[in-house]
Amino acid sequence: MAEAPRVQEKSLHERITSEVEGRILSGEWPPGHRIPFEYELTEEYSCSRMTVNKALGELVKKGLIERRRRSGSFVTQPHAQSAVLEIHDIQREVQALGLTYAYRLDSREVRKSTAEDRVMLEVKAGAQVLALTCRHFTGDVPFCLEERVINVSSVPEARDADFSIVGPGSWLLKMVPWSAAEHRIRAVSADRRVAESLAIPTGTACLVIERRTWNGQTYITHVKVTYPGDRHELVAQFLPSQQT
Repeated sequence: MAEAPRVQEKSLHERITSEVEGRILSGEWPPGHRIPFEYELTEEYSCSRMTVNKALGELVKKGLIERRRRSGSFVTQPHAQSAVLEIHDIQREVQALGLTYAYRLDSREVRKSTAEDRVMLEVKAGAQVLALTCRHFTGDVPFCLEERVINVSSVPEARDADFSIVGPGSWLLKMVPWSAAEHRIRAVSADRRVAESLAIPTGTACLVIERRTWNGQTYITHVKVTYPGDRHELVAQFLPSQQT
C-alpha cells in the first residue's frame, strides 16, 4: 500500500510533462509564451508543487522551455542548425526541431528581369523571371522570410507550378537538378518590411543566407532567406588541408 502514492505521482508527472509538451509542439503555446506559474499548474492538476517542478525540469532538459528568475517559465525560441555547404529544405529544418511547420505564399509575379536579376542569374535584358516572396512558420510564429527569383528560361515548369501549397525551395529540390551552388552569409538589422514579415522589432539582428544554384552553365535560381538571429546558426565541418 505504501508504494501506491509514488506510482500515482509518477504517472501524474508524466501526464503534466506530456500535456505541456503537446501544447508547445502543436503551436498552441508558441515561442515566447509564458507557461502557467507552478502554483497555477498545481491547482490545475491538484498535485504537489514538487510534481509540477519535476515535470517542468524535464521540459527544460528537452530544451522546450526556459526558466527566468522572477518571471516564470517560457517556451524557448526554435534554434535551427544547417550546414554551410549544403542546401536544406526549410520544412525539414522546422520539423527536425519537433515543431509544427506551416507555409504561406505572400506574393508571386512573372516579370522582366531587373538589373540585379541579370547580375545574379546572368540573364539578358527583357528575360522573364518568376519572383516569389513567402514565409515559413513554426506554428503561428514566422521562422524565416524567403525571397526567391527563378530563371524561367531554365525552369519553364515553374511558371505553372502551384507554390501556394508547396514552397519553391522544396519544389526545386525535387524537380530540378543542380550541379553547383554558391552561398553568401551576412548579418543585417531588420528594416521595417522584414520586421513586419517576421513579427520582430525593427532593428533586430538577423542572419541572411543568399544562395544561387546552377546546372552546367545555366543559373536556376537566386534566393535570400532571412532568419531572426537568435533562431538559426550555421555549422561547418572540414578536414585539415593537405600540405605538399
